[in-house]
Amino acid sequence: MSELVQKLSEGWHPVIVNLRPENSLKALKESIERAYIYVKFTNTRGGTDLGISIDPQFSDLTSADLDAGTGSLRLVGTVKLDYVQVRCIADISLPELKGIGRLEPLPG
Repeated sequence: MSELVQKLSEGWHPVIVNLRPENSLKALKESIERAYIYVKFTNTRGGTDLGISIDPQFSDLTSADLDAGTGSLRLVGTVKLDYVQVRCIADISLPELKGIGRLEPLPG
């Protein structure tokens, strides 16, 4: 396992959602509908931007009002980082479009 995967698997780290073409609630809603979002871990050298395939089974949007931009949500999905399949868990506050996240290495 790489140092980066190990570091991001130990505890919670600051994250932002990195939406394209701009960070907005509209872009967030579109990303959730596509079930794909970019999450950036900001406390790594240069930041670590991961494209996450959102897993609706493990994600939780019940505390979020995407139209009003209030509340928070939990986005969970998988990605391969440094040849290691990981689950990314990100708790995002809607007003700021940032929060905390961590990785969990997956078997296999």
